[in-house]
Amino acid sequence: MILRKRIKAGELLVAPFQKTPSPQITELLGLGGVDFIVADQEHAPIGIEALDQIALAGRAVGLPVMIRATLASPTAIWPALDLGCIGVMVPHICNASDANAVADAMKYARGRGFSPSGRAGEYGRMRAADYRATSDSETIFLAQIEDACALDALDEIAAIPEVDVLFIGPQDLSLSIGCAADAPEMHRAIDQVIAAAKRHGKASGFFVPDASLILALYQRGMTVFVCGSDQGLLRNGASQLMATVSNIKELQA
Repeated sequence: MILRKRIKAGELLVAPFQKTPSPQITELLGLGGVDFIVADQEHAPIGIEALDQIALAGRAVGLPVMIRATLASPTAIWPALDLGCIGVMVPHICNASDANAVADAMKYARGRGFSPSGRAGEYGRMRAADYRATSDSETIFLAQIEDACALDALDEIAAIPEVDVLFIGPQDLSLSIGCAADAPEMHRAIDQVIAAAKRHGKASGFFVPDASLILALYQRGMTVFVCGSDQGLLRNGASQLMATVSNIKELQA
C-alpha cells in the first residue's frame, strides 16, 4: 500500500534516519524491512548527489525514502521530490505560515515548479497530468513540532490539508519548553500534539532513540516513529557482537 495511505489508515510505522551517504545502507535497511527511511539532510552530510543514489537504492528494494530538509523552501524540497523521494520532514514548523510554505514547495497544485523529466516522473514517460496528480496525492509532509510557540498553533498547523503528521522532535521541544525530555511539561505537550492531530484526522509521531519506547507512545495514540539511525543500528550491532565475544573470553579465562 502507498505509504501516505498507510499513515492515514493509522498503521504503526517505524523508520530510522539514514545519516550515512551510501546507497548500500539504504538497500540494507530496505532488506531489513523498515517501513521507510528519512535521509537526514539537516544533521548529516547527505548532499544532492548522495540523495540521488539513496533514492535509486530505495526504489530498487521497494523502500520509501523521505528527507529531513534543512528549510521550508523550494530549493530544499523540490530536488528531493524530483529524484523520487516520497516526502519531507521539515524542522521548526511553528505556525500555519511555516506549514503553508512547505505545502507550496511540495505540491504542484500549490505552485511547485513542474518537470516530469526526473525519476519521479519516470524520466518523462508518465503523462504530465498523471504525474502531477500522483505526486500531489502521494507525497507526505511530516511537520516537526520542536518549539514551545508551536504548541499554541497546533490546530492551525494540523488544519492544513497537506500536513500528514504532527511529528515531535523531543530534544528541541524540551529545550524550547525549558525542561527535561521526560518532564511532566513534555508529557503534557505530547498529549496536546496527539489531541490536535486527532481533532483534524491526522497522525502524530515521535523520534525515539530505541524501540523500547515505542509501545507506550503508541498506546497514547502516536503511530509514526523514527527510531534511531543507521549509525546507531550499526554501532549497537557491533557492540552486541563484542559483548558476546567478551563473554566467551571470560568463560575461557
